[in-house]
This record gives sequence, C-alpha cells and structure tokens, in this order.
Amino acid sequence: MKVYLAGPDVFVPDPIAHGEALKAKCAAAGLTGVFPLDAGLDLSGLSKKDASKKIYQANLTQIAACDVVLANMTPFRGVNMDTGTAFEMGYGLALGKRVVGYTADPALYLDRAKAELDVTTDGEGCVWDADGLLVEDFDLADNLMMACSVEEVFASIDEALEYLQTER
Repeated sequence: MKVYLAGPDVFVPDPIAHGEALKAKCAAAGLTGVFPLDAGLDLSGLSKKDASKKIYQANLTQIAACDVVLANMTPFRGVNMDTGTAFEMGYGLALGKRVVGYTADPALYLDRAKAELDVTTDGEGCVWDADGLLVEDFDLADNLMMACSVEEVFASIDEALEYLQTER
C-alpha cells in the first residue's frame, strides 16, 4: 500500500531527512511512504510562480499514484491544520483515496481557539472571535470539514500507521 505523507513536514529545517524518517516508519509498518519532496524536482532557473506550479503538479501526481493520504493535521501557524495539507486531503478524497489523519496536538479545535484567539462566550455558551464570528464547537480535532473527511484522527503517525496495517 502506497501512502502519501501530506503535511507541513516539508517546512522543517531538514525536510529530506525528516521525510526519510517518516518513510522508514511506513516501511516498518509494511507500507510504502511517498514524501512530497520525493519528486526530486529541479526548480533551478524557474520563476517562483513556475516553481510553485511544478511543485503543485508533482504533488497531485504523487497523490494520484498512492492508495492513502496520511495527513499530519497538527496545527500549523495558528489554530488550524496546514491549508496545503487540507487541499491534499480533499484532492485525495475526490480521487477516491482513503484519508487518515494524525495530530501532535490533542486539544480540541474549540479549546485551541479559546487559548490562542481573543474570544468571548455568550449566555448560550457559544464562542465568538474578535471579528464577531462563531467559533465552531463539534468536539473535533479541527474544522469539521477536515476532521470529518478522515477515517480517523490519531495522536501520532505511529498510531495511524498501525491502523493502516490492520485496516487494509
């Protein structure tokens, strides 16, 4: 089973080594991990816009070639998960791929919003942000469209891989 490793992991200081470590975890679980940087793109000489289009197309091709999108849903630069990862999850679903998630942050979305945003709670228990917009509360790890799009959300990649081993 080929697993596309979606997530903001491409932004860590040594993404190649990090990707290799994630792929090793997949291999130990009897799965083939595909990291976004595996495409080995030569972006030299390209404008930023052309480079971005080349990366985008390579990622779509990789997702299409995999059986599962394994998404790192850990909050990234805010309360929510990485938006690029969210797109990859949706693209995988649109192609009929399985999508499984994991997050290193066990807090519920609402609890993270309360901790990180300027919010108020009204008399009915609804939470509102500083812009006067309702903060959703469904006892989920992220926005309902993300949390409901996955088969399961696990507390670690190891737990997610164990699930994929047993739920082939």
